Amino acid sequence: MNEPVKPLVTGRREATVEVHRPVPLAPAPSAPVVPVQPGTIPAVTSIVLPDGRVVTGYSLEPAKPEPVAAKPPVSRAAVSIALGGIGFGAVCGGLFLLTAFITALTALITQLITLAAVIFGGWVAVQVFSASGHRSGTTVNIRKAVFKRNHFHG
Repeated sequence: MNEPVKPLVTGRREATVEVHRPVPLAPAPSAPVVPVQPGTIPAVTSIVLPDGRVVTGYSLEPAKPEPVAAKPPVSRAAVSIALGGIGFGAVCGGLFLLTAFITALTALITQLITLAAVIFGGWVAVQVFSASGHRSGTTVNIRKAVFKRNHFHG
């Protein structure tokens, strides 16, 4: 293990050098873990290593992983899609009624416009083709008018 090495000459004095090589330790058997109640001081544990050395210290509990939240049996995305489908199905009846209402309103407006055109057109026709009635405005007798050099003198 530790072997003396040939003396080195350093100026005036001779010195011997010892080389120390580390010796690997055998793995120590694990000590049993004693459960400790919270709030109490854990007992001191001593372990004897194979080479005769004694290691003393507190025994520690192994770290416990945090509990994992329980996963629901159905994914949230599937529930959201299902609820969206139910909501759409509930709204479809209202959408159908809305489109039927808009169609009926469009037909009513079209009929009112047609009725107004017929009534107004009839009134205009009666005014134009009626022989009787008083007309307002100036009446000009063209036969008595005089045209000179493309000018009207009435």
